[in-house]
Amino acid sequence: MSSLIKSPPRMLRPTNLDGLADIAEEAVNVSELVNIDSRVGVEIKNLRKARGITLSTLSEATNLSASYLSQIERGSSSPSVKALYNISRALGVTISWFFLPQTQDAHELRDYVVRSNARRRLTFVGGITDELLSPNLGRQLELLRCRFPPGTESGKEPYTHQGEEAGIVISGELNLWIGERHVVLAEGDSFAFSSDTPHRYANMSERDCLVIWAITPPSY
Repeated sequence: MSSLIKSPPRMLRPTNLDGLADIAEEAVNVSELVNIDSRVGVEIKNLRKARGITLSTLSEATNLSASYLSQIERGSSSPSVKALYNISRALGVTISWFFLPQTQDAHELRDYVVRSNARRRLTFVGGITDELLSPNLGRQLELLRCRFPPGTESGKEPYTHQGEEAGIVISGELNLWIGERHVVLAEGDSFAFSSDTPHRYANMSERDCLVIWAITPPSY
């Protein structure tokens, strides 16, 4: 059985390394698992690249050959259910990540529009929930809706990664540390900084904090 790759070059926050809160919830129809098309391979490739993970590293984590993984990403081979399970676990998502919820939109819109009831969502052990607002991870920027319950945080220590990030607090209160600076952000406050500056954040209030977060390059 594969396990989460613990040291990808790009990681949104250290607490992600603790894994998902409930990986047993796999909201995927059996018919979708039987009829896996090339779209799944594209989603796997986009997520792997967003994580900054090589095919060889993913191969070691999943016990699947790099050539087989490459064929899956190119759409020339369809992954088995077991292979897809191992890939999803190694990349820190559930199988349902690779299957977009059905909407009434035409297929040509799925690379441009995300309906509110069709977001990809991950809840981590630490209590933070991320919803991907971007249609996919194939572009240069990702947009997230992050919910921080009371007492949740990015980690005990500041961290760094590639890129830049910006956001706005929609509700609640967020403590943000950027280098030696510390600021408390309230509803309507926004921020931006280079991700290679040591940073961390926490919800130290008694109510949920909701933040819309833009990150480049994608690292979901």
